[in-house]
Amino acid sequence: MFTIALASCGNPNPEKAATAEPSETVQEEREFYQLKIYSFSTEEQVAMVDNYLKNAFMPAVKKQGIDKVGVFKSRLSETDTVQKIFVLLPFKTLEQFKELDNQLLEDETHITAGSEYINANYDDPPYNRIQSILLQAFTDMPTMKVPDLEGPRSERIYELRSYESSTEKYYRNKVDMFNAGGEVKLFERLDFNAVFYGDVLSGTKMPNLMYMTTHADMATREKNWEAFVDSPEWKELIAMPKYENNMSHIDMWFLYPTEYSDY
Repeated sequence: MFTIALASCGNPNPEKAATAEPSETVQEEREFYQLKIYSFSTEEQVAMVDNYLKNAFMPAVKKQGIDKVGVFKSRLSETDTVQKIFVLLPFKTLEQFKELDNQLLEDETHITAGSEYINANYDDPPYNRIQSILLQAFTDMPTMKVPDLEGPRSERIYELRSYESSTEKYYRNKVDMFNAGGEVKLFERLDFNAVFYGDVLSGTKMPNLMYMTTHADMATREKNWEAFVDSPEWKELIAMPKYENNMSHIDMWFLYPTEYSDY
């Protein structure tokens, strides 16, 4: 994981952006997402969770009508040395999210296929911890998209970002910058292949938003971000006083999809 702290400067009171209210149809389309992050200390744990997700969890959630599930692993580096697995689940309603765990407990096929994971002993758990983050899609991208990428999965860069703000007011201003300000449209124009953009409704680093973009390889990722920073749209956005100081910290994870991920 890479982290960036941003210094505060300029206008301390972000202006309220003149944003048109999204249509009722767009509001109804906005999905909810759960991002589950497993952390491990051994390769045996990774293998057990991998087996459970592939052979028990994924088939079971598909039976519940939850499609397009993403499962990713972190690319380890000098600054990110703890192996993690990221599971991204889309839900049409909060009720669907709330009921999933109960439905899994009642699914005999899931329980049988996942017995090693489900019945792991207390002194030999299959993971260290699970972090769960609940999000809702941005109005400018109300549903998740499968990226249009070619080439081997092992080389793909799935970049997950978390943007924190100092207060809720600044946070709403940053979300507005993505939607009304045009950041989402700019990412689309530059072929960032976004999977989702989401408001964090419940998490450990609020107020914050999260989003995921995808690239064929690291060289393409570097080229895309260079084009973003140099674009006239971005230069115009960051020059606007109303969008000053709306981010205080950035976390970034570089991921790659498992062979059984829908992304």
